[in-house]
Parts: sequence; structure tokens; C-alpha cells
Amino acid sequence: MTQPTDIRRERSEMSEHLRTALSLAASQIPVLPLRAGKIPFGNCRRCTDNVCGGRPNMKTPGPCACPELCHGWAAATIDPDVITSGPWRHAWKRAGAVAYHPGGADLTVVDLDNADAITWARKHLPATQTVPTTRGEHWLYLGTMPSANAVRPGVDIKSAMAYARWLGSGTGTLTALPDTVRALAVKRPAATRPTTVALPVPPGGGTCRHRTPAFLERGITMAEQRITEATSGVHATVYRTFLAVLSTHGRCGCLGEDHITRLFAAAQAKGETVRHCAEAWTNARTALGL
Repeated sequence: MTQPTDIRRERSEMSEHLRTALSLAASQIPVLPLRAGKIPFGNCRRCTDNVCGGRPNMKTPGPCACPELCHGWAAATIDPDVITSGPWRHAWKRAGAVAYHPGGADLTVVDLDNADAITWARKHLPATQTVPTTRGEHWLYLGTMPSANAVRPGVDIKSAMAYARWLGSGTGTLTALPDTVRALAVKRPAATRPTTVALPVPPGGGTCRHRTPAFLERGITMAEQRITEATSGVHATVYRTFLAVLSTHGRCGCLGEDHITRLFAAAQAKGETVRHCAEAWTNARTALGL
């Protein structure tokens, strides 16, 4: 006889963030709560330092079966049973915002942080679905790519292995991810290049030998192994490895999105955050003037 009352009480106690999250999940958009400061909830004691193995990526969740919201963006889910579970409900009560994993929804978000960035985007990027933010706009494109911060002044890219705040559906028609956006994560604009470091011309009169598939594959595999085998100083190891890969392959156009994603995944598996990976990659490119 008390069941209808219990259901009404449960609905009334459901936070606005939780209702939003369930609505997004029903649309196949993986969600997670953010705490104050717009950052994910930290790992629980059982998952500290990724002793559980972590969740390397969304398609292959990894060995972590923790019911808590561990591993940042990789905890994002569309499963309503998980979203409304006890640990998650406790988090929703403390949440400051709802986040989603763009890559898990086959989306890329170009985060434009100020008016200058918006002006640049209107000149150089195809129109698409846009969402107002506190300081700028999110431009959403259909398709995924590696995420990267500071690809140019005031512009971040959030897609694979990243999260973005849910700020509404916005306006406009969703457009397919263009090559102009993909290129931003690979090469910095010339206007923002720092002092460059001279690199030797590849043997063979400038002919790029790295396009040999076996040579490139061996290099990426060795880089993944170097990161995976790091027992201490993971931050420094990731940066040095990124620097080594870019110094060898950064100028010849050999590196593809799959290679970058593999390197980021290896670093994530060692406990690096998306932001740390993106910063290490950007710093390595900056050091080499790429």
C-alpha cells in the first residue's frame, strides 16, 4: 500500500542533475557527475594510483569493476542502473554539474573560451551546433578524434578520452567533423610557434623513411612499452616519450590519429589524466616548435 508513496518520494528526491543525466543516457550519451570546480570525483581508496588496472578507454573498459565514480571520464556510462546506484546517487547529491563523454557519443567539442576564439572559429570552421558557455561557446561536430588542449589561443578539443560539461542542446544543425578541426590537434598554427629546435634532415636527401609501416609501428610500440613499464616518475616518462616520438615523426606527417590515441591510452592506463596527457603532448610540440 505504500509503494506509490515511495515512488513519489524517490522522484521528488531526485536531483536536477540526476534527471538530466538519465535523460542524456536515454539518448545514448555517456554521463558522469562533476564536483565543485567542474572536475570529476576522485578515485576511491581501492582504485588509488590505478592499482585496480584502470579503465583505459570506453570501448574496452579494462579490469576495473568498481561501483564508484573512479577514473574520471572513463566512468561515464549510459546504464541507468549504474547512474542511479547508491554510490552514484551520493555523488549526484554533491554534484555541481553534469558532464558527458563526447567520444562515447561520437561527438567532438571545440571549446572556444573567449570572444577572439569565437571570431576565429566563425572565419575558419564550418557552422554547426553551438552551445553557449560561461565565457564562450562549444561547437559540436559529429565524429571523434584525439582530444587536445590549447591547440590555439582559447581553443581546446574534447572528444576521445575527455569529458565536457553538459550546458544544454544549443542551436544549429550538427555538422560532420571537418579536417580543419582534426588538423588542429596535430599541428600548431604558425602564428603561435615558439622558438624552434632544429631537427636533422632524415637520411636520403630529405625523403621521409618513416612512412615504412614497419618502422613507424615499431616506434609506436616501443613508445607504448616505455610508458607501460614505467615504475616511477610516470609524468616525466610520458613527456619524454611524447617528445621522442614527435622528434622522430613530428615533422614528416607520419603520425595519424590512431597512433596518438594509442599513446594517450598507454598513458591513461598508467593513471595519467586526460589533461596531463594533453599538456605533455602540447609541451612536447612546443619544445620542438611543431
